[in-house]
Amino acid sequence: MPHVIVELWPGKSERQKARLAEEIAKDAGAAAVKPGAGKQKGAQMEIKRVGSQPSAKGPAEWFTGTVRIDPLFHAPDPALVQGASVTFEPGARTAWHTHPLGQTLIVTAGCGWAQREGGPVEEIRPGDVVWFAPGEKHWHGATPATAMTHIAIQEKLDGKVVDWMEQVSDRQYRK
Repeated sequence: MPHVIVELWPGKSERQKARLAEEIAKDAGAAAVKPGAGKQKGAQMEIKRVGSQPSAKGPAEWFTGTVRIDPLFHAPDPALVQGASVTFEPGARTAWHTHPLGQTLIVTAGCGWAQREGGPVEEIRPGDVVWFAPGEKHWHGATPATAMTHIAIQEKLDGKVVDWMEQVSDRQYRK
């Protein structure tokens, strides 16, 4: 559910801001967040240094081939966004999957392929930004001859960012 945060309404009391946020949220079908909710006591900027988070091998249930996942960020609650840098060796790819709130891929190196269910296999290269809509069944990975790295950004819905499905067959991959 989306949230409405009311911070900057000059001349309005905290009570007025809260009431206005509730009215806006009700009209928008969202949840109101109290004024000041974004200002956590003791909250401060956080820098995650390169190499400070361990890499992980992409599990065989979710990937075909050799895949390395380097976590980049998991924003703290109440934020929902998280991101990782994912490197696919030649021929490696995800299984079919969906994201409840969609996914953005930013290709940073190599050459890859992406496909949504029912669509053509599309080539993706560094600088390309790919958006998959919420619930859109898709896969992505490297080409047979070239590795590919992308940054994957998605949001949690009820604590979940992805629904994994069946593997992409060699026949589907080579189309």
